[in-house]
Amino acid sequence: MTYCVGIEVDEGLVFAADTRTNAALDDVRVHRKLHVFEYPGEATFVLMAAGNLATTQLLVSRLQRDAAEARTPNLRQMRHMFEAAAYVGALLVDSQVKCQHTEHGHDGVNTQATLIFGGQIAGEHPGLYMIYPLGNAIAASPETPYLQIGESKYGKPILDRIVSPATRLEDAARTALLSLDSTIRSNLSVGLPIDMVLLRKDELQVGQQLRFTADSPLYADIHNNWSRRLEQAVASLPRFPWEAPGTDP
Repeated sequence: MTYCVGIEVDEGLVFAADTRTNAALDDVRVHRKLHVFEYPGEATFVLMAAGNLATTQLLVSRLQRDAAEARTPNLRQMRHMFEAAAYVGALLVDSQVKCQHTEHGHDGVNTQATLIFGGQIAGEHPGLYMIYPLGNAIAASPETPYLQIGESKYGKPILDRIVSPATRLEDAARTALLSLDSTIRSNLSVGLPIDMVLLRKDELQVGQQLRFTADSPLYADIHNNWSRRLEQAVASLPRFPWEAPGTDP
């Protein structure tokens, strides 16, 4: 399983993804699910994927090849984010078909993948999209400034409570990290390391690219502080009518 989250705020975009692709007790594998396509001064794109790993790897390789060989179309040719999302969606559909042919004869193999794709092209506002296996896409909006793929239910409540377009970029990044931390705590199929990218509006290049492991001091500090503050918050809530006055916080 997978959990990836993308957040769009006024200051830019945040992308965060786990790296676990197999959660069997004796077969835990790690693969990168967050991929950056950076053309400084022109455009920067970030792609995260949930689903068939072979499809995702083929898709990423084809995106890289198309740009490197100046094929038509390619990411560097795009002038609008919605066009870039449509191009990636079409390539996703074709990659799924190619992987299906490769897996011919293997009953039950699902080659589908779902993507979060975002970035900014010079002269455009940043954009964030969810691309479905059929190639169609929906965009984040002020009413829904975040998108999730994979095991999303455990990390959704904190996003609903905190994230809005006015949220600071770094606060959005911390919220994304906590959303992943909550999911990791509740679901064995999502696990460390966590990859994160911050893309600040109009910089047209990745500002910060981070990987958090169990040994990362910042991740441990955020994890421990969040748990402690939640306990303190519950202890400070108003008392029930039957509780003794001396138990008031």
